[in-house]
Parts: sequence; C-alpha cells; structure tokens
Amino acid sequence: MRRAALALAAALAIVVAIVAVANIATVATTRDQVRTVSSAADDLAGAPADAVLVLGASVYPDGTPSDILADRLEVAVDLYKAGAAKAIICSGDNRTSHYNESDAMKAYCVALGVPSEDVYVDHAGNTTYESLYRARNLFGADRIIVATQAYHLYRALFAANCLGMEAWGVATDKGAYDNQLHYSVREVAARTKDFFAALLNLPVPLEESPISLDDSGDLT
Repeated sequence: MRRAALALAAALAIVVAIVAVANIATVATTRDQVRTVSSAADDLAGAPADAVLVLGASVYPDGTPSDILADRLEVAVDLYKAGAAKAIICSGDNRTSHYNESDAMKAYCVALGVPSEDVYVDHAGNTTYESLYRARNLFGADRIIVATQAYHLYRALFAANCLGMEAWGVATDKGAYDNQLHYSVREVAARTKDFFAALLNLPVPLEESPISLDDSGDLT
C-alpha cells in the first residue's frame, strides 16, 4: 500500500513539473512580444503584418459576439485602420451547422468599417494551435498580429514562434470578464497541451486549397 502511494505521489509530482515547465516556458519566451491596447497602434503601425489573427470565442444565438470576442474584434479593427496589418483573419469554431463563430466575427468587422474583401474567414480554427497552423499554412501569413486576451495570448504566440512566424500579440483586455477565473485555470492545461503540439510542429490536416491574402476575403 505504501509503495503504491509513493508511486502515485511520484507520478503526480512529474505531472505537476511538466505543467509548470510548459507554462513557465510559454509565458517567459513570449512576454516581450506582447503589446497593450494603448500602445499597440503606435508600436505596430509601421509593420505592416500580413494579417491580424482574431481567435474565436463564444457567439450568442443571434450572431452577436460575446464581450470577450467583441473586444478582440474591436482591437483588430483598430489595428487594421492604423495600418498595422493589411487584412484580418477571423478564426473560429464552426463544427456544427447551428453555430458559426467566424462568419459572425467577419460581419462584426465589416459593420465597424473594414472592407469585406480584407476580412478572411477560417471556419476550422477549432483550437488555438490549429488557428495558428492554418494562418501559416493555409493563408500563407508569415508576419502576424494575434488579438486576444492576455491570459490566452502567450500560448498563441508560442505556437506562432514554433511555426516559424514573425509574431506580435495585443492583449485585448478592456475590463473584467465573467468567468475569468475559470478561463485562467483552464488555460494552464491548454498551455501544456499546445506547448508540446507547437514544439513538435504537429501537422493539422488541411482539406482546402491554399488561400492567398492577395485575393478577396469574400472567397473564404
């Protein structure tokens, strides 16, 4: 019984160490790439990046973005208008016929004044790593600005770095969000998973033909 307890304790210690190393490495290696909302437009206006990648979040049944997603989209639009990027990629979860994040995201950007042809839709951005992988390998984005909240940003930038992209991140936090503690706790596990996916450059199946950011976003 004692031997089993010691083995279990040792296994738990190894798991905790792996999680800690993955999270510390993810944050430490990407911290310098993060910009705040207040400084981003000035810091990044001269890039310009190939695109601002907006990572998806929940959308209400009427197609209205949740507060957390609306903030990401509004910051992306501000960056586009400041000349920091030539396009916006809306990458979201559309795994069922009754739920479509990315189309709602594009509609929101267009309503805020971005030309429809400059907003690209990625219907298969089901995870953060997949969104970055597809931005690089489907849309051909080499220079990218990632728009999402701070807790989520480090993981996205780590994936971008491992995929060979030149990347910056803008923390789109404009205030407190409901369920933030839940998001932050869940992020610890998500960082660990994506840390290894990014290090190994795990391939993501691409069923579509490559999409050029020189073509109209209305083709996506």
